[in-house]
Amino acid sequence: MTLIDAAPVPAPHTATDLPVVNSWNEWDPLEEVVVGRADGAWFEPTEPGHRPALRGPDRGQPFPTGPKAASTIARANEELDGLVALLESLGVTVRRPTVDGFGAPVATPAFTVENQYCAVCPRDVLITLGNQIVEATMSRRSRFFEYLPYRDLVRGYWNADPRVSWTAAPKPSMDAGMYRSEFFELSLDERHARMHDFEFCVTQDEVVFDAADITRMGRDVFVQESMTTNRAGIEWLRRELTPRGLRVHAVHFPLDFFPSHIDCTFVPLRPGLVLTNPDRPIRVAERAFFARNGWRFVDAPEPAYTDDEMPRHCQSSRWLSMNLLSVTPELVVCEERETRLHALLRGLGFEVVTV
Repeated sequence: MTLIDAAPVPAPHTATDLPVVNSWNEWDPLEEVVVGRADGAWFEPTEPGHRPALRGPDRGQPFPTGPKAASTIARANEELDGLVALLESLGVTVRRPTVDGFGAPVATPAFTVENQYCAVCPRDVLITLGNQIVEATMSRRSRFFEYLPYRDLVRGYWNADPRVSWTAAPKPSMDAGMYRSEFFELSLDERHARMHDFEFCVTQDEVVFDAADITRMGRDVFVQESMTTNRAGIEWLRRELTPRGLRVHAVHFPLDFFPSHIDCTFVPLRPGLVLTNPDRPIRVAERAFFARNGWRFVDAPEPAYTDDEMPRHCQSSRWLSMNLLSVTPELVVCEERETRLHALLRGLGFEVVTV
């Protein structure tokens, strides 16, 4: 695997400056961001923590294997490059990894998997909490080494400023015992009956979490229990972050039977305001916690697409519509066809730019 840092990390700051890394929430003015690439993307493999499925008229057919088509990768990179150009036009510094050969198989003493599949999702692997960068464990075998494309960037931040803290969470074994093999065989009725158990495809023994299950609101950090984050992962985050003055809260969305990443379910927009998913309400007691602290929830409108109208290989739900990016507390980036969401946000006082 060849890693090339596409943009130099800033020179060391003086002691009177803010740290090179200093990010506490999802809405403050964005100064710098890492955007991934689609180069070398493969189809995600079937494994104990994930069973990719086709949608629409192809539902039930075998999911493809091997590298994605060059035309697909080119189109994805064109869209990512467009996002980069937009962010740079707004004054944001963008840094990007370059990845070669990310489809290579993975073998450890505990498991083998035929290929990895992408390096397009830094948000899934890394999270910044103040001046601390945390590398998530990840929950799928095919994503075991997905931190590598970002290592040079993180090392650069760490070298540039002694106030930057860099923490890699303990890697789980990802052996057969870490997963519930029966999970994907349960019917929706069975999942509904178990919805308050919050037991998904990963067991509770090892520390497991994806960074994208975390959302930040200053000193308060909210972590979704899901298919990609278990209770041991939340407890590890609590023990790691509490001495640094942060408060870690678990959040749950009982009607989401396949929860994976919080950014299509619960999206803080600015202090006191959260965009919520009407299909996946937060647990009643947890909603009351926000209400007591003066936070308002606003349901996202219906997405532009149904689940079956989403791209046939996409593994996200139609609520990907909610996955916006805050550039400032007043300006957000949204997908261009989600016009109902644009109208809602503008009515709340936001400027909306689209990609």
